[in-house]
Amino acid sequence: MYSGRTILKGLLAIMTAALTLLGLASPTLAQDSGPAIFGSLDYEDPELEEDIPAAGVVLTVSGADGFEATGTTDDAGEFRVEVPADGAYSVELDIETLPDGVSLRNPDNNPLETEVNDGRDRRVLFPLVLGEGGDDGGSSTFSGRRIAQLTAEGLKQGLYLAMAAIGLSLIFGTTGLTNFAHAELVTWGMLTTYFFNFYGLAGVIGFLAPLPPPFGGGVNLVFAAVLGMICGGALGWFINRTMFRPARRAGVSLIAQMVMTIGLSILLRYFMLYIFRGGPRSFGDFAAQRAKSIGPIELTAKDMIAMGLSVVILLGVGLYLQMTRMGKAMRAVADNRELAESTGIDVEKVISQVWVWGAALAALSGVFFGLDQVKWDFGFRILLLVFAAVVLGGLGSAYGALLGSLIVGLVINLSTLFIDAEVKNMVALVILAVALMVRPQGLLGRAERIG
Repeated sequence: MYSGRTILKGLLAIMTAALTLLGLASPTLAQDSGPAIFGSLDYEDPELEEDIPAAGVVLTVSGADGFEATGTTDDAGEFRVEVPADGAYSVELDIETLPDGVSLRNPDNNPLETEVNDGRDRRVLFPLVLGEGGDDGGSSTFSGRRIAQLTAEGLKQGLYLAMAAIGLSLIFGTTGLTNFAHAELVTWGMLTTYFFNFYGLAGVIGFLAPLPPPFGGGVNLVFAAVLGMICGGALGWFINRTMFRPARRAGVSLIAQMVMTIGLSILLRYFMLYIFRGGPRSFGDFAAQRAKSIGPIELTAKDMIAMGLSVVILLGVGLYLQMTRMGKAMRAVADNRELAESTGIDVEKVISQVWVWGAALAALSGVFFGLDQVKWDFGFRILLLVFAAVVLGGLGSAYGALLGSLIVGLVINLSTLFIDAEVKNMVALVILAVALMVRPQGLLGRAERIG
């Protein structure tokens, strides 16, 4: 028990040092020639069964203060346009210069808005197809190809949501607390992983800077994700230890504790804005990849790997809850805290473990979501989705949170067959309202008598 506390205190010390030095760290991967926007253009020839580079395509990059520059793809289909400084830029592809019979897969994404941060190059993608683009390979909005693609996207989003929702559900089950700050744990994992991916351990321990990675300089995204997950678990332990354990011992009501989580959420969110600034960013690894076709579905390699890892991790969580002593204790406390305590279970130790693992899973969820884009307020943006998943599945049920997350992910993405994609998250609010009216205990929850 004491060794575990010692380890957590050590992790907390590292996290605190990282926060102290984060604003002072300088980029380690700056380009000598200055930042640039770059990419490559190619399309698949079904007859040759190979990718053909699109040479001679003209792209125009424009930014603030009237900046404008053009670039042309070379024989390998690659282009690079240098920009004067960090900031937002618009990249427009001249469709008249595309090879005959080739078009943009998504014409609505031209021009493409992007942002350069920390003096680093920024990659952009313009997927090309033979024939007419813009319909996802089908002539109808309800084509089988489009439905299959949206289903795959829904499963991906549902798996990522599940890792965040399980932690939130377990915290509610063991403490009765509705934790609005859980969203910031998702963002924390995303941002700390970004930090370690670019700055490495040298960002925390300065004298390591002259050493090669992973000690001096950015580390591989996998290693950075592990560090981000550890930082997430450490932050969860710290929040419980310094705020909510004393509140429980002092007899503070659950309503008052919930208000505390709202204040903590605002504090953490704007603290991360102050440290990381407001622009969207990308991890140094796997920033942009071309999608691979699997039948009617197109997914990038990073998405397929992340989805596979999510399934393995969620299965591991299920086995942990079913097979291990601590997992059984967690389920016992969630089911009946007083009875669990009377049988000799150390309830406070169980709650501490739930906070650590719940926060670590939320942080890992942030890492997977960050494979697309890293944002300082991302957790807040998906908070409604997480709550909808937990309520639909059943508050306090880990398996319910998983089921609810998959349903929410699928319904939200498939709803774009009927509504604009920009308002698809509104569907989560509808799911939440219907679940509370029709089955307030959730799909896998248990009805309880009140009073």
